[in-house]
Amino acid sequence: MNQKELKEFLDEKVIQYNNQDFIESDPVQIPHLFSQKEDIEIAGFLSASIAWGNRKMIIKNSHKMMELMGNTPYDFVMSHSEDNLADLENFVHRTFNGKDFGGFIKGLQHIYKNHNGLEAVFAKNQEKDSLQKSISEFKKIFFEIDHLARTQKHISDPLNNSAAKRINMYLRWMVRQDTKGVDLGIWKTISASALSCPLDVHSGNVARKLGILSRKQNDAKALLELDTQLRKMDAADPVKYDFALFGLGVFEGF
Repeated sequence: MNQKELKEFLDEKVIQYNNQDFIESDPVQIPHLFSQKEDIEIAGFLSASIAWGNRKMIIKNSHKMMELMGNTPYDFVMSHSEDNLADLENFVHRTFNGKDFGGFIKGLQHIYKNHNGLEAVFAKNQEKDSLQKSISEFKKIFFEIDHLARTQKHISDPLNNSAAKRINMYLRWMVRQDTKGVDLGIWKTISASALSCPLDVHSGNVARKLGILSRKQNDAKALLELDTQLRKMDAADPVKYDFALFGLGVFEGF
């Protein structure tokens, strides 16, 4: 395929997968459970943070996280007691355990109490066509308070050459103005043009087969290469192609 044919092919796949049907099999359904801004962004952050492995298990455990917080995530973050955190200790999703969950609650409270919330932290360090510095600075702020060293591994740092798939997916959910109702687009101070594709094994393999990614590792350098190609196809909304790459890989075995 030449560049024009490739863009037409991927645009068709975006239309095919970027619709309401996508929600029922994806962890994006978790923030859709809520209507208050802070509930949406906290629910999204927590569910995106455990979004690796089996998708059904991700969704099941994300629902469990919400239940453990009484399905009021913002209120829980802001007014939890040590006893409330103890109730989280039996939670586990792969290597993310109840101690990590409690650490995330404390980190989120710190963000809201001292840094004006999640959107403000990510917006403060955004660059013209990248949020990778924002992610790195967010991680520093999130872990300013006392925390277990083991918990740090659950937030990636793109400046340490990570593709930061989960947090880029979360930013897509929060920032992208999606007329199809999948991405929530509740953050108005960050442009969708700065978003990066959530690069994982599926989207990476499809991108290589399509000739828009040559680097073999799924790391920050590969992400920059992929983003550059996607921005050539749509500079204003490059991350919409995540739906095409993911759909081709997961649903079609491309």
